[in-house]
Amino acid sequence: MNQRYLRGLVAMLIGMSLNHFGDRLLGVKIELFSGLSTFSFAWMLDVFFVPFLAGLAVAWIFGMGGKWLCYFPPLIVRSLSYAEILYVSGTPHGSTLNPIGWWGLYVILAMESAGIGGIFGEVMIKNVYGRSKKGMLEEAEQPVTAREP
Repeated sequence: MNQRYLRGLVAMLIGMSLNHFGDRLLGVKIELFSGLSTFSFAWMLDVFFVPFLAGLAVAWIFGMGGKWLCYFPPLIVRSLSYAEILYVSGTPHGSTLNPIGWWGLYVILAMESAGIGGIFGEVMIKNVYGRSKKGMLEEAEQPVTAREP
């Protein structure tokens, strides 16, 4: 197996596990609605911060291109969790399953948070963007010509 594919698979699995265990640690299921008490601080952490950390980890493991790969772990984890509630466990007493439109909005928010984490992962950890010293040296070596009026 190609080293790049293996690294991508490992990054995806680690991102998915971070997202899944972050959900379990916070005790939040964004697929369920139980009134206004649903939107708590833990829910916000689960939608925004946990996918951010997963995206950061995916980009750190995968390297260049991790900002594109980091969108998939929250999508996969959220889809599996929705399917589990819909087909296997059912909804607990006092809550309902979010309609697919609202659930899709929450998934998009989580995926965008993971994308921001992926960009931060490439920028801060791998120093992908910005000027390199080589580029600055090449720019300094260019002769400056005077413009004629």
